[in-house]
Amino acid sequence: MIVTLTANPSVDRTVELQRLEPGSLHRALGVTVQPGGKGINVARALVSNGFNARAVVPAGGTEGDHLISLLRDQKIDVIRIRTEKPVRSNISLVEPDATVTKVNEIGPHLSSAEVRALTEVLLAQVSDAQWAVLAGSLPPGMDAEVYADLVGRLAATGVKVAVDTSGRALLASVKAGPALVKPNLDELEEAVDRRLDTLADVVDAAQELRSLGAGAVLASLGGRGAVLVEDAGTWYANASAVPVSPVGAGDAMLAGFLAAGGRAPRRWPKE
Repeated sequence: MIVTLTANPSVDRTVELQRLEPGSLHRALGVTVQPGGKGINVARALVSNGFNARAVVPAGGTEGDHLISLLRDQKIDVIRIRTEKPVRSNISLVEPDATVTKVNEIGPHLSSAEVRALTEVLLAQVSDAQWAVLAGSLPPGMDAEVYADLVGRLAATGVKVAVDTSGRALLASVKAGPALVKPNLDELEEAVDRRLDTLADVVDAAQELRSLGAGAVLASLGGRGAVLVEDAGTWYANASAVPVSPVGAGDAMLAGFLAAGGRAPRRWPKE
C-alpha cells in the first residue's frame, strides 16, 4: 500500500480549442474533467496499473464533492477531510499543436484546526503502508514546516516517506530526513540556487540535498530523462520518446519508481 497526501487538490477542467486568440469568443472542441494534484496523480497512476493506493485529501464545498466523486469513479481509496472552503478549480486550454495555457487557482485557506485534522488523519492511514507520499503545493494557511513535521512523525511509524514539492516546503522537508525527494529540474535549481546545465551539475545538486538530510534524490529532467542519487550510487535513464506535454509526467514516474520498490531498477545504467 502507498498512501498519498495532496494538501491542495483540484478539479481540473481541460478545454480543447482550435486556436487560442486572447480577447475572442471560443467554442470548445472537447472538454474533460479530472481530479488534480500531485499526490492524487500518483495514486491514480498506481491504481490504474494494479497497485494499492490510498489518497488523503482535504475537500470542501460542491467542488469537493465533485472531486471525491471523480476519485471514487476511478476506484481510488479516498480519505476525505472536509473543509469549510471549497476545493480549487484549474483550467487548461489546449491547442492542436499541444500548446497548453493554464489558469490555476491558489486554493482554499485551511484553518489551523483543518491542518491538524489533515495531519492526524494521514498518520492514522499508514499502518499498512510501505510508503507515504507528501506531494504538491501547500494551500494558504499551511506552513512550509508542516511537511517537515510530517516527515518525522511518519518515519517514526516505520513508513518510508517520499516528498515531491518545491520552494521552502522542499528545503524544510529535506532537513527532516525523508527517504526520497523527487524534484524536477526547475525545483532542484531553486533548491540549490543555481543553474544546472549538465548531468554532473544535477548529480552535485542532488548530493547537496542528500547532505542536508534526504536519503535519495530522484530528479526528473523532462526530455533529458531522470537521475537517481542514493547510497548505492548514481543512475541515469533516458527513454526514447518525443516529449509532448509534461503534465503529470513526474507524478507518473514517481508512482512507477515506488511501485518498483523505491530503488534503482537493475536495467538502469549506472554512472
